[in-house]
Amino acid sequence: MAATPPPFAAFEWLIAWRYLRARRAEGGVSVMTWISLLGITLAVFALIATLSVRSGFRAEFVDTILGANAHATVYVAGEADAVTGRVDRTIADYEVMAERLRAVPGVTRAAPLVKGQVMATAEGRNAGVEVFGIAPEHLATIPRVADPETAQGDLSRFPEGIAIGSGVARELGLGVGDRIRIISPDGVKTPLGTSPRINAYDVVYIFTAGRYDIDRVRVYLPFAEAQRFFNRDGRADEIEVMVSNPERIETLTPTLLRAAGERALVWTWRDSSGAFLRALEVEDNVMFVILSILVLIAALNITSGLVMLVKNKGRDIGILRTMGLSEGSVLRIFFICGALTGLLGTLFGVILGCLFAIYIDPIFSFVNVMMGGQVWDPSIRGIYHLPARLEAGDVLTAVALSLGLSFVVTIFPARRAARMNPVEALRYE
Repeated sequence: MAATPPPFAAFEWLIAWRYLRARRAEGGVSVMTWISLLGITLAVFALIATLSVRSGFRAEFVDTILGANAHATVYVAGEADAVTGRVDRTIADYEVMAERLRAVPGVTRAAPLVKGQVMATAEGRNAGVEVFGIAPEHLATIPRVADPETAQGDLSRFPEGIAIGSGVARELGLGVGDRIRIISPDGVKTPLGTSPRINAYDVVYIFTAGRYDIDRVRVYLPFAEAQRFFNRDGRADEIEVMVSNPERIETLTPTLLRAAGERALVWTWRDSSGAFLRALEVEDNVMFVILSILVLIAALNITSGLVMLVKNKGRDIGILRTMGLSEGSVLRIFFICGALTGLLGTLFGVILGCLFAIYIDPIFSFVNVMMGGQVWDPSIRGIYHLPARLEAGDVLTAVALSLGLSFVVTIFPARRAARMNPVEALRYE
């Protein structure tokens, strides 16, 4: 008694490969095979490219937030003055509060700040800016600001002047060594009213944080100078807190509130940007569903090709069955035909998608030049370039989805071939 061949034996692979290579004149469907292969390749490429851009955009957006802004901001609710009714939200014991916050496990820095919105002017140009008064040693610990690769000037000279964002410098036409004037309407109080305060400073440092809305408006002054300019003698407006794990800032919020004391409030980076991140997540999910449907449509081309192949190879199936080939062998032969198409299409799509993510900068630069430089507007999108981040999880997701759909849609025409009656297949031969 002849031994039963094992599943996916060598002869099954050989027959499947001959069917895939067969020309249409020989009963093959090479054109449909190429269309299926191309469809799977493009669908997987689009899925990986979209997932990598999605991951890169979120990573870049979060990195610019955490690299140039406080992970958490501590301020006080304040009390209304009995005479004027004005609410004073400044912090008098800011050094004591900062020390308590620094003692919280997980906190890497707590820096008192003085903040105010003023008008900046230079060479007849004006721009609204937001001034941050901060100590020099604390400014040097802000990653996106104290970055020598993207900055101009000498950060060690910060106590002698002012640090401005690259967008402010571009708007006012300033460079390192130029002078900038800032004007505050809340200045010196006189018997005739409040007189605007105007001070001039040397630009000693120009930084690029990587976010358009930060570089366009942000200016740093030494903490003591900012206190004088904004009439905050002995006071601070808030304390910015940096932590070792900003992704889990919510777990530290109760501890920060207890350390800050009564009437203290905490505003985290997730509070300020959480809505945008949630919108990104919803958009990501929708895009993944849409591209998954695209992969499914491409995989259905395999079904069309296999149905035609089964129809054209009906005589061969009848002969093989009469020679003793089992239904399982026939099923596996046509399953291999469809699975190979899906496997090769997935492989080519992964290669193209990974190359796109790796070389996105030159690709984007080429497209930007061809489109006249209007493809990416940082004033709308917030960041200066289209980022991509290739992650193993995204690639594996695309591979699993493509192969899974390819294998599933292959089963139905393969079963049809396996159940074909050899007598009916050979009746008219």
